[in-house]
Amino acid sequence: MDPRTRVSDGELHGSWSGDVAVFRGVPFASLPARFAAPAPPEPWTGRRTATTFGPPPPQSGAPGSSVSATDGDDWLTVNVWSPDLAGQLPVMVWIQGGGYLFGTSGLPEYDGTRLARQGVVVVTFNYRVGLEGFGQIDGTPSNRGLLDQVAALAWVQDNITAFGGDPLRVTLFGQSAGAGSIASLLVMPRASGLFARAIAQSVPGVFFTPALAADITRACAAHVGRLPTELDRVDPRVLAEAGSAVLATANEHVERWGLAAHAGVVFAPVVDGDVLPTTPWSGLGEGVDLLVGHTRHEQRLLSALTGRLGRVTVEQAQESARLFAPDPEAYLRRFSDPEDLDDCARSDWLFRMPSVKLAEAHLTVGATYVYELTWSAPGMGGILGACHGLDVPLVFGNLAEGQTAMLIGDEIAAARAVSDRMQAAWTAFAATGAPGWPTFDSGRCCVFDTDPQIADYPEEFSRRHWTSAPDVLDLS
Repeated sequence: MDPRTRVSDGELHGSWSGDVAVFRGVPFASLPARFAAPAPPEPWTGRRTATTFGPPPPQSGAPGSSVSATDGDDWLTVNVWSPDLAGQLPVMVWIQGGGYLFGTSGLPEYDGTRLARQGVVVVTFNYRVGLEGFGQIDGTPSNRGLLDQVAALAWVQDNITAFGGDPLRVTLFGQSAGAGSIASLLVMPRASGLFARAIAQSVPGVFFTPALAADITRACAAHVGRLPTELDRVDPRVLAEAGSAVLATANEHVERWGLAAHAGVVFAPVVDGDVLPTTPWSGLGEGVDLLVGHTRHEQRLLSALTGRLGRVTVEQAQESARLFAPDPEAYLRRFSDPEDLDDCARSDWLFRMPSVKLAEAHLTVGATYVYELTWSAPGMGGILGACHGLDVPLVFGNLAEGQTAMLIGDEIAAARAVSDRMQAAWTAFAATGAPGWPTFDSGRCCVFDTDPQIADYPEEFSRRHWTSAPDVLDLS
């Protein structure tokens, strides 16, 4: 018999993935109006079939992905994998990345079957991205994508016992924009009490002022011949393309958008003083355990996607150091190879040092653990090293499925050994709050490689020069 359960809005009929019960496409919220805050979902009568993923939120698609915008507005759905519907298991809630521009929970790389077999209930969900989720529009709430995440977490608190999960042991885990979302949730009053632990994988340090976010929204509106207040009249599919079009021409706006344009970031959480009152580095509260880290070569994948990898000139590398490094001369002295200089300066600014600064800020409020992934991706001839996104297939254990499979290539057995260790650490943290190595106040972290090591934090050169947390990006 297929698995069945009942949540607050009605009865669900799921399916099996081997020995794991799966429920897909369950509504966790509804949208009363375009660009509105999420509202409770509509209950249903009878038994709802929950065997297919819900439609993705409007987006133009990730590089190499076929995901695109869809009709309707029933984007806010949740998916659950459970190894024991009658259990009281730790819960791991995934928030996917995608630059706040794209992302959907129904991708094969996010299948929770293998992770759930480690004794946890796995949850994934959709949230609004791009202009729908993060555009700054007068008369609408800021950070609607973050509000969607809060609504999903509230649904988990109300319903996860129906899937064998313990609402007192909810751990968020997410990568890239998902990790930036988690960092935001750590300081959002609306999210208080909705989770006990958090795992932030490659935290981006980009947060916008309302002025910068509104200026980027105006550029997107101009692309479709509208004022920002008229965007609710624009088809969501057209609007999604507008965000991508503005991203493609971001270099034309460097005089106004500064580092955001240089880095190619046009959407980010907005520090509006209400939904998001402050940055994660200045407003952390007590009560949540944190595991945070990054990969060694964060920038390489991004450089490959833009055609920059292997072609960085001395002049380009020096510009990266001047733009992104807190002490450009120190970086110039340390790196003679332009590829290494470019990779380190950009990796540090966008992901590595924001992750470390979050760990340092959290030391005063709760248990804090740090890791670095140094195992090199064997796919594509090994050119990407320990790149951005490599942790995703390793944590989920989906080494041959989805877009991230290209990072693994044919080296499944070697990747499985690293994956097993990361899964064991992540699920141990979700269950007990301890991943298996000392807290970061000892100066020690876990370095995941072919043979993981407990060691002093490896990127001490970068940490020594990054003495302050990232700034909120404003108009130049």
